[in-house]
Amino acid sequence: MRDRVTYNAPIETYPFDGRKSYYRYSDPSFSIFNNELTAEEIKSLRSTIDILSRFRGVPSNAWLEDVVSNLEFRFGVKPNTENIVSFDHNDLLKGTEFLGELIESALNHQPLNLLYRTFAGNERTAILHPYHIKQFNNRWFLIGLQEGSHGNLRNSESHQACLNGRVVKKEGKANYITNKALDRIVKFSRANVPFIPNTDIDFNEYFKDIVGVTLPEDHPVAEEVLLKFDEARFPYVVNKPIHPSQEIEDEEQHIIKLMVRPNKELEARIFSFGNQVEVLKPEWLRRQFAEKIESLLKKYSIVQKDCNIE
Repeated sequence: MRDRVTYNAPIETYPFDGRKSYYRYSDPSFSIFNNELTAEEIKSLRSTIDILSRFRGVPSNAWLEDVVSNLEFRFGVKPNTENIVSFDHNDLLKGTEFLGELIESALNHQPLNLLYRTFAGNERTAILHPYHIKQFNNRWFLIGLQEGSHGNLRNSESHQACLNGRVVKKEGKANYITNKALDRIVKFSRANVPFIPNTDIDFNEYFKDIVGVTLPEDHPVAEEVLLKFDEARFPYVVNKPIHPSQEIEDEEQHIIKLMVRPNKELEARIFSFGNQVEVLKPEWLRRQFAEKIESLLKKYSIVQKDCNIE
């Protein structure tokens, strides 16, 4: 606090009782909250408020209204009226209105009674202990510990999203880690049960071997994935990596290497490149793409035949 750049606080040391000392401001009227901002600090703060203000009015970001309003009032800084920053946001996406309350539940260790509906239309109520919230591909996901066995969810999204066998026992039940897409949550309320804390999952590391949020149970360890791109697409993939593990395997051949656990999100990402990419390795993934491309070709072949009939 004595640092001139940070607070420049007039702190003095007063020894007493031998080796002990106490500290106080030499100026009793001093307060770190009374410090005036420098011109550079005001400029930075205005830029921050400008960015935060872009999110105002979005239901899931209602909490930002208080934050931005307090900053404006406290420092007398108003955002620029020009809209010079835009963020990718889907106003039609369902479930974002739950985001603020779910974040608060995770912070306050509040278990939830949650009603979830799969895309197949199946509904189930479960008790979920919220741990983490993650965004991927403009969708939000709630990760937590769900009470009860997932044996009867073999065909549901909840089972497919089960994070690789993280199962614990409580009162004879098998609890497991799962993720819930916010746009599939119908409603939730507080559950009157003790919170089961997260004691062994580091979410800074938990998703490091995958693209997206789904940890595939049939691929428990990361594999080497080689992708060959055409000359036009290659520099874009280099500048915007598919995964943090991405490395250039062969620059002349436009081949990149990933160390990941292949899942549906990775497959969708590869398919998004169309005919500008070829899966070289692993062989099973190459065959899987070949089968899907063959199936896709049949669909377009039917369209071609219909056109020839005319």
